[in-house]
Amino acid sequence: MNLDPDVCYRAVLARDARHDGQFFTCVKTTGIYCRPVCPARTPKRENCSFVASTAAAQEAGFRPCLRCRPESAPDLGAWRGASATVSRALRLIEDGALDEGDVDGLAARLGVGERHLRRLFAKHLGAAPVTVAQTRRVLLAKQLIHQTVLPMAQVALASGFGSVRRFNETFQALYDRPPGDLRRSEAAPSGAGAGITLLLPYRAPYAWNAMLGFLQTRAIDGVETVTERRYARVIELDGALGWVEVGDAPEKSALRVTVHFPRLDLLPQIIARLRRVFDLAADPAAIGAALSRDPALAPLVTARPGLRVPGAWSGFEIAVRAILGQQITVTAAIRLASRLSAELGAPLPEPMGHLRHAFPGPERFSKAATENLPMPRARSAAIAGLAAAAEADPRLFDPRGDLDDAIVRLKALPGIGEWTAQYIAMRALRESDAFLAADVGLQRVLGVLENGERPSAKALLARAETWRPWRAYAALHLWMAETQNTDSKTGDDNAIAA
Repeated sequence: MNLDPDVCYRAVLARDARHDGQFFTCVKTTGIYCRPVCPARTPKRENCSFVASTAAAQEAGFRPCLRCRPESAPDLGAWRGASATVSRALRLIEDGALDEGDVDGLAARLGVGERHLRRLFAKHLGAAPVTVAQTRRVLLAKQLIHQTVLPMAQVALASGFGSVRRFNETFQALYDRPPGDLRRSEAAPSGAGAGITLLLPYRAPYAWNAMLGFLQTRAIDGVETVTERRYARVIELDGALGWVEVGDAPEKSALRVTVHFPRLDLLPQIIARLRRVFDLAADPAAIGAALSRDPALAPLVTARPGLRVPGAWSGFEIAVRAILGQQITVTAAIRLASRLSAELGAPLPEPMGHLRHAFPGPERFSKAATENLPMPRARSAAIAGLAAAAEADPRLFDPRGDLDDAIVRLKALPGIGEWTAQYIAMRALRESDAFLAADVGLQRVLGVLENGERPSAKALLARAETWRPWRAYAALHLWMAETQNTDSKTGDDNAIAA
């Protein structure tokens, strides 16, 4: 990644928050790397170099600043949008692809060669994939030290270190002190069962009310709930059950997340999934500026600055929900999903208010389990077939290839057509350019905004060319404008029900 040193230094002098997370300053005289907003005295220009990622700084031998704390920066590398392969690789790394596997296996999952993947990481991140994984582990551990009162042995486990000894050695080498010396009194001691509370930073603004509204409309009874400006849901990983609560902390430019889960070693995966559900890596300034160039979208962007594309806890869940919602109303789709979850989902050992069970995994589905639901037989058979495919291939909804490849692969699955494939790509695969041109709701609202006839799918697709690579965000703005005028949709408006 080529960063203009003079531009970067001016941003450091101004402590410009708009650049926070886009680059990091490496100070040669101290061996420390900082965020652009670091409150410490600004070093001389000749003592500074600039890198695009924390991994690049640590690979160059610099250690994180203890004042500005790079682990608190929004995850918004300057590479974003430049390499879709790197983006997909980072998602897999967040999910633990390099904890037990190697770079060659990671490259194979992405459909590229190992050498090519290393070149892409060097170009866009300035660091090797293994260094990226190690840096994420260290920064998560440092965040847990600062924001929780977990014992150091549990911090080591929760951040992905293989042993306490390795954890201690890493911090001694990086910070020249044991990890316990970094602990401050930020976190108040928590009672038993209080969970682990962390701040997950984002780039402001964040349209939190719009996000909650989207999730609340689609909340599955017993699995999810939205109350008092907070979202909560039951989660299941590797056969273990727990639940999470998420609220906004705008004064911190972060979401406040509390995780109640019996296995600390799965915390990195839980955090990675929550970051995707709430689209915390988005750059609202760049997205808003691009979409605002369209006169039809500009008022929508102004009305909802910081609008995110809601993600998914799992690709399988989103695929099932999308199939359930075909050709029916919001209420009917949620009723079906709630009934299915109550009958097939694993129950929480102790229900937490309205949270009672998880959304069922593919292993819990069968033709017999779905054919009693009040839906066409072809649709219940499609869900059973989808579950069989997902059980046979646990990586079925992993990101690999480009958007076009993903759509072809998804459309080969039972019950998934173009609309559903684009929807899964948008919410589960985090494809920012996924677009549902055949969606009647999008066509209708654009026709209203432009005081004309509803465009055809072909015309809408052509119209959306100028929205690339942010067509998914444009779709969300149009859907939000649509839902202002109606509470539910029928027929082709699958997006509202999914």
